[in-house]
Amino acid sequence: MTTSRVLAARFLRVTGVVQGVGFRPFVHRLAIRHDLAGWVRNVAGTVEVHVEGDNESLEAFEADLASEAPPISNIATLVAEVATAEGAEGFRILASADADGNRPVPPDVAICSKCEEELLNPRDRRFRHPFITCTDCGPRYTVIRSLPYDRERTSMAAFDMCPTCLAEYETPADRRHHAETVACLSCGPRVWLALDDRRLMSEGDVAIHDAAALLCIGRIVALRGVGGFHLACDATDESAVRELRHRKKREAKPFAVMVRTMDQARELATISPAEAALLRGPEHPVVLLARRDVTRLAASVSPGLDHVGVMLAYTPLHHLLLDIVRCPLVMTSGNRSDEPIAIGNDEALDKLRDIADVFLLHDREIISRVDDSVVRVVDDAPVLMRRARGYAPLAIPLPVNASRPLIAVGPHLKNTFTLVRDSSAFVSPHIGDLDGLESLAYYNTVLARFQQLFRITPEVAVRDLHPGYLTTRVAASLNVQRIIAVQHHHAHIAAVAAEHGVTQQVVGLAFDGTGFGDDGNVWGAETLVADLCGYHRMAQLRYVPLPGGDLAAREPWRVARGFLSLERGAAPAFALAFEGIGDEERSVADRQIERRLNAPLASSMGRLFDAAAAVLGVRRVSSYEGQAASELESLAGASRGQALPFPVIEQGGRLVLDPVPLLAALGEARQRGVDVGLLAARFHESVAHACANVARSVAGAAGLGVVALGGGSFQNARLLSGIRGRLEGFGLRVLVPRRLGPNDGAISYGQAAVAAAILSREG
Repeated sequence: MTTSRVLAARFLRVTGVVQGVGFRPFVHRLAIRHDLAGWVRNVAGTVEVHVEGDNESLEAFEADLASEAPPISNIATLVAEVATAEGAEGFRILASADADGNRPVPPDVAICSKCEEELLNPRDRRFRHPFITCTDCGPRYTVIRSLPYDRERTSMAAFDMCPTCLAEYETPADRRHHAETVACLSCGPRVWLALDDRRLMSEGDVAIHDAAALLCIGRIVALRGVGGFHLACDATDESAVRELRHRKKREAKPFAVMVRTMDQARELATISPAEAALLRGPEHPVVLLARRDVTRLAASVSPGLDHVGVMLAYTPLHHLLLDIVRCPLVMTSGNRSDEPIAIGNDEALDKLRDIADVFLLHDREIISRVDDSVVRVVDDAPVLMRRARGYAPLAIPLPVNASRPLIAVGPHLKNTFTLVRDSSAFVSPHIGDLDGLESLAYYNTVLARFQQLFRITPEVAVRDLHPGYLTTRVAASLNVQRIIAVQHHHAHIAAVAAEHGVTQQVVGLAFDGTGFGDDGNVWGAETLVADLCGYHRMAQLRYVPLPGGDLAAREPWRVARGFLSLERGAAPAFALAFEGIGDEERSVADRQIERRLNAPLASSMGRLFDAAAAVLGVRRVSSYEGQAASELESLAGASRGQALPFPVIEQGGRLVLDPVPLLAALGEARQRGVDVGLLAARFHESVAHACANVARSVAGAAGLGVVALGGGSFQNARLLSGIRGRLEGFGLRVLVPRRLGPNDGAISYGQAAVAAAILSREG
């Protein structure tokens, strides 16, 4: 282009996920295609573009900028304004500049199809390079030390580019132009195989082959990935899977399985188009799939369940390993029970030495821990079970602008926290249960990292209403001007409403295991009328004493004992719940109930599912949270079932659902020999029918047309689909969690939404 042709100029500012995704090279190619001069640069979390040329070309450039953006980018805003021509010659990518304002950090994404093809092509110079990447794929969040996103501010700064990689990096037309993680076999990183005493076994491709050979004979390998370590074993070898369970002290909680191709995934499970899209998407999460009746998988991979978590290989190293073993691999988090996932080589060698036989290591440092995300499809749409790799730390907008920067510290279990500036909420990846010093240290590390990355210094902290939560103490320890307490189930409903941009009142069904109620009791089956600023409790389950307190969540027979105490005449129907439970244990539980000693009152959907599992003889003691409910859902499958009695009474101006007749009917039918799967289906139908009718009644009385569904119980696909379908059949609009899960991982975002609304109302 010559200067004499310049007729106009424009300045464009693009926000969203536009850094670390190949956006500047894309803009460069687009400008050249339209014969435009100018420049592009990163400024904090924004891309700025100056272009000069004729008006027709400028308009075409702007249109294509929006419609052809890189596949892993996400444009939030694109603002163009008339500019003054600078007489630019050619088009340049300028050095990044820093500035205040929101600074989006891109998540890690899976290897792209082009890199995968090169990885397995013997004629390509990156053949079998375990760290092959380009602008369209690879690690981002886990390698970034600080922003703006350039190589010198990542863990890849330790590896000097060879001349060939440097030439690709500097060539605008190349797919690796400004790919900050670009590397090859010559410039690193490298892999090696070591024993737990740190002795080197082998290096490079030989190490990968050796690790594969060990997996094929039943050994357990600790594998350093993108966001931390995995523990891997042959998922078709029952003895290997059992040994991994024994060493990891994970009795029955299901393991995720990794395969290399969609065809291999289809050998394990039936896959819908929506599930296939998730498996293939750039995030490559673990997707919960319906397990095939006949499969090579070991029974111990997901005992007692009709589904299995499957993910496709998402790193080059995974592909290379799976290409050799030619079998599905268990790929579970590399940690000891209740500890954060290990990320450092020395950390893994110290903490996983009693679990893994060998360690497949590499020297690209992991800056931020992040677990695998977990998703399931319900009614052809995704529902997140765990938001982590591939999704976090993308910002989620709030419908109300926060007048002051704030932190929502989240719940005690399945913790995340949220930092907020203006209307941008940065929700941390899944942190987990805050049950020990290691978990608290992990929490504090991630919080410090988020504050540094996003440059947010909170002035307000938001916490749960529960006075005993560790996060309540965290909030008190922060140097903030104000602390706002938000009730747990209000936060659940606020999270769903805010995600959908809804600020007006809704009917909220908040169903989970435990949340501290404003009356001091345990809540968990609540029908609220709520907006972001407040709520009214309109319906609940009948209160039941939980003998043993928190122990009841792990021993469903105790919950059944509590329900039986409400109606002693139902004892014969409850008999199966107590088989194998000693007389002394029963007597202690009964005394706790009678004396109200360590037997808190609970209105909890999670505990109702536990009681049903016990009464049906399915599960009296659980080895992991939600086991009883998961097994009930699997038993129910797609069986049709009629609703059983589940009466609703009005008490103190509130609707109260009484589940004792339902539990008694289940127990009586099971003892008559009725199939347990059919009864599990009837239980689900009964709950969905009763709760949907209560929601319709509350909505009608309040003159509302929108219902929000939140809380961990809605991870149950049958319950979610059953209630949603009925409500939509009543003509109500139903809001379902999409960008965050229904469980406690969304609590911090809901807390943030409530606090932002309160601050806005106060002016």
